[in-house]
Amino acid sequence: MRVGILGGTGPAGRGLAVRLAIAGTPVVIGSRDPDRAEEVAGHLREEWPEQNLKIEGAANEDTAQCDVVVVATPWEGALTTVKPLAAALAGKVVISMVNALAKEGREFLALIPPRGSMAASIQAVLPESLVSASFHHLPASEMAKLEVDLEADVLVCSDHPDATKATVHLIDSIEGLRGIDAGTMSQAAPIEAFTAVLISVNIRYKVHSTVVLAGYDS
Repeated sequence: MRVGILGGTGPAGRGLAVRLAIAGTPVVIGSRDPDRAEEVAGHLREEWPEQNLKIEGAANEDTAQCDVVVVATPWEGALTTVKPLAAALAGKVVISMVNALAKEGREFLALIPPRGSMAASIQAVLPESLVSASFHHLPASEMAKLEVDLEADVLVCSDHPDATKATVHLIDSIEGLRGIDAGTMSQAAPIEAFTAVLISVNIRYKVHSTVVLAGYDS
C-alpha cells in the first residue's frame, strides 16, 4: 500500500512521511510543485541513508493516485487543493490532519469552519471519498526526528467504518502510536479545536507533549 501526503512538504507532512516510511510503508510526498516535492523527499532520504526510506515526491495529481491519501496542507488551502482531485480520490480513504488555527500572541486559537471542522469540510467537497480525521495532536517537529521516541494515542473519527479501520491500522504501524476510534465525524470539531490548546501548552512550557489516554487498554 502506498500512502500519498498532500502538503507533504510542510513540517507535519514531512514528519508523517518519515514515520510511515520507517514503518515500511512507501510514501509519496505531494505538492503543486513536483520539483519541490522531490527535493524534500530527497532530503529526507539523504538525512537517514541507513534506513533506505521509500519516500518519493510528485505533483498533487500523481499523489492522489495512491491507495490512501493524507491531507496535510495549511487549512487555508486544503479545500482548493483537494477539490480538483475529487475524481481521483473517489472511493479512497482520505485522512484529514488539517487544523484551522490562528496565532494570537503566544497562544493559538481554534477557528471554527462553516461545517464545524476541516475534516467535515473536506468530506463535503469529496462526497465520494471515505474521509477520516486524525493525526492532529502529534508534534510535527518531533515526528521528523527518528532519534525521538514517540508515545501517543491518536484519535480517529469518521462516518465510514472502513476509513476508521484503515486509519487505525496505519497509526498502529508506527512505533509508539496507538490508534483509537473516537466515533463519527461529529467528533472532529472538538478534536481539531483541542490542537490549539495543546500547542499553546507546548509553547508556554517549551515542551513537545502528546496525548495519552490513561485507563484505556486496546
